Amino acid sequence: MTSYLVSLLGGTLIGLSSVIMLMLNGRIAGVSGIVGNAVQGVGVWTNGAFIAGLLLGPVVYFAAFRHWPTVTVTASLPLVMLAGLLVGFGSRMGSGCTSGHGVTGLARLSPRSIAAVLTFLASGIAAVAILRGAVL
Repeated sequence: MTSYLVSLLGGTLIGLSSVIMLMLNGRIAGVSGIVGNAVQGVGVWTNGAFIAGLLLGPVVYFAAFRHWPTVTVTASLPLVMLAGLLVGFGSRMGSGCTSGHGVTGLARLSPRSIAAVLTFLASGIAAVAILRGAVL
């Protein structure tokens, strides 16, 4: 039961941070856009603070629960790197990532975000079905 509470708290914090970003800055809390802008030197302080918050998340988790979050990656490093490159390419091609479209875009009822999230979900379902040998 406590694992659900931690997930609920995490989701609540993601939603709250998205609302705060939209209300205070008028910007969508999409990680790919924030990182892209930071790399290009746009809004360095604001984007840097957001990225620092993402990177400090595990430290806050450790402070609250006295153990590090459990992360298990069973794929090889080259596969993980390829997957990261494909996700980055896809988020640029789709004008945003799952956090921008899925959290803020859906809340704003953006048609582009609805289409993007449906595409994310369908692609994920197809990938799992193919990798596990299921017939589509």
